[in-house]
Amino acid sequence: MKVIFARPFIEVICFIFLLSIINLNAEPQINVTHNNAEWLIQGSHHSVVLNEKTLDITVKDGNINWPFLPSDNSDIMCGYKGDTLHLRLTDAGKIECAQYKTGYSQGAKIVLSQFKHGANTLDMDLQLFITLEGDSEDLVFTVIAHEGDASIKKMSWPKGFSPEISDYIVWPNIQGILLPRNWPKKVSMYRYEDAGNGRGLSMPWWGYLQGKAAAMAILETPLDAYSKLIHPAGGPTIMNPEWLHSLGKLNYPRKIRFCFFQNGNYVTLAKRYREYAIEKGNFVSLKEKITRTPSLGKLIGSPIVHTGILYHTQPASDLYDTMNPAKNHVLVSFYERAKQLQELSDKWNIKQAYVHLDGWETRGYDNLHPDVLPPCAEAGGWEGMKYFSRVCDSLNYLFVIHDQYRDFYCDAASYDPRHSILTEEKEVPLDHKWLGGEQAILCASLAPGYLKRNYSGLLANGVKLKGAYLDVFSVITPEECYNPEHPMTRSDCVKYRAECFNYVRSMGGIISSEEAEDWSLPYIDLVHHSPFISDPKPNEISPFGIPIPLFSLVYHDALIIPWSLGKDISDAAGNNYIYLYNLTCAGMPYLSITPNEAEMEKAKTMCALNKRVGLLEMTNHEFIDGNFHKQRTTFADGTTVTIDLDANTFDINPPLDK
Repeated sequence: MKVIFARPFIEVICFIFLLSIINLNAEPQINVTHNNAEWLIQGSHHSVVLNEKTLDITVKDGNINWPFLPSDNSDIMCGYKGDTLHLRLTDAGKIECAQYKTGYSQGAKIVLSQFKHGANTLDMDLQLFITLEGDSEDLVFTVIAHEGDASIKKMSWPKGFSPEISDYIVWPNIQGILLPRNWPKKVSMYRYEDAGNGRGLSMPWWGYLQGKAAAMAILETPLDAYSKLIHPAGGPTIMNPEWLHSLGKLNYPRKIRFCFFQNGNYVTLAKRYREYAIEKGNFVSLKEKITRTPSLGKLIGSPIVHTGILYHTQPASDLYDTMNPAKNHVLVSFYERAKQLQELSDKWNIKQAYVHLDGWETRGYDNLHPDVLPPCAEAGGWEGMKYFSRVCDSLNYLFVIHDQYRDFYCDAASYDPRHSILTEEKEVPLDHKWLGGEQAILCASLAPGYLKRNYSGLLANGVKLKGAYLDVFSVITPEECYNPEHPMTRSDCVKYRAECFNYVRSMGGIISSEEAEDWSLPYIDLVHHSPFISDPKPNEISPFGIPIPLFSLVYHDALIIPWSLGKDISDAAGNNYIYLYNLTCAGMPYLSITPNEAEMEKAKTMCALNKRVGLLEMTNHEFIDGNFHKQRTTFADGTTVTIDLDANTFDINPPLDK
């Protein structure tokens, strides 16, 4: 049968098609005007007001104002002929401002030049771009520096929003924190106040809540950047982006994106970042990872058994126990650990597990890296380790080793200071805080070679490995090296760490590292942990702000995260909050190699929940009372987990079939 379309119908279809083409190629409806010293960048949704003299910036989003902090002497820190200068952007002797336009954005371009130090004019100028971009009218800031005889070490532009306007800061600190403006305690902890690409900022974004409105900042060039958080006791909170030099200069464009929502909360912000991660290719789902490493599928709904062989503490270590010398050398053989795994399987009928083994190395855990072969002779050597791996294989348990390619121990066979990281001050940093005693830092450019040597050596000797945990790679911020034999930027550092991850995967291995950090997500399959941050004090473990599962809202279905069954975040009465938080995140349980009934019951619940939703997106998190103690997470299949921290109870709906 022949179908004949009337000509008018065809003409209508063609007209609609032409309209769609026109719409697809339409520029954003943004107008830029200039009146005296004030520039107005007016979009359909919101507007930006820029003062070209003071460089003050305010965003107006409906009835909500988002004023940025003004220029101050923390804007620029630069080096000039041996001196360190602290400059304001407004110190520029010449400020030029003009309209700037592309096919997808409009705004203003500012050129700053003729900065002075005494009577000398610095050979340094800056190009600053402020544009509204795309249909959503994200506000995008770009910095490009020209550096001659002055080199920028640090720059803070744009600043964050004025602290008085935000009711809460949304902070991806490990798992996530909602920090009230008036939080009573000072927020200042090791490695967290200046946070970038580490546990202080596990994803390169943060947010602000003002009434029902929300805004967020996304670091688009995050590897040489961090956030500067200041929160005195009682608040308020300042959260400023800062750009770091790369091998001495701000030598490539730096970019940050601000997104605005007239109605939004921390879930809105997390979901916006999830979209961004997917657009940029940083989101790789667990389903995709299982396709490339099929054995990873065995982890879903399985416990993680974290155990060890030898823990030896060198006298030079800060951890050396002078009062109890026997504690400095604790050994359990490969054969004994294999026997315990067999008993675990027999007694509790555990058919699948992931076994992480510490201390298998020549002198045990955190010793002699990177020269860790042969395996610990006291524990059974090669034959003992091969036996352990065969037992794991027979039990259908995935055997993965702890390994380390950053700590460079000074008594390792291949130690040479020329292979260590060299700081900008031309120093080899040394430390002795871990078990193995004095150590430097191995330049990451050498790490892939050492990893390949060791990993292939284990496989060649018949050790049936299913993967490797590469310690600290995903928690220590990317590093620089100034050694002329192996110079390294932070971007290079990430590339070398990723090369190590990729090698393990190329050998069919599951890849893990210490904590969940955004840059590592395309490469790793699981992490040691990604907990809610706490503030350790004598006889107290209290949360920092209000714990919220930001990381899981973005990456729950892209990464396996184990959780402890012991105490972590607890109240003064000893209520075990951590198990309830575990359930809201539907993570994997850490299981002792010799568990008791209570531990097994918790582990079974967590395994059953993870088996159901471990590959699904966490779609929502909400507080359902006024004091943040009763809360609920929701997953893509409709499963909800509701916890009550006051009653120390939980409810999973639909109920689990354990």
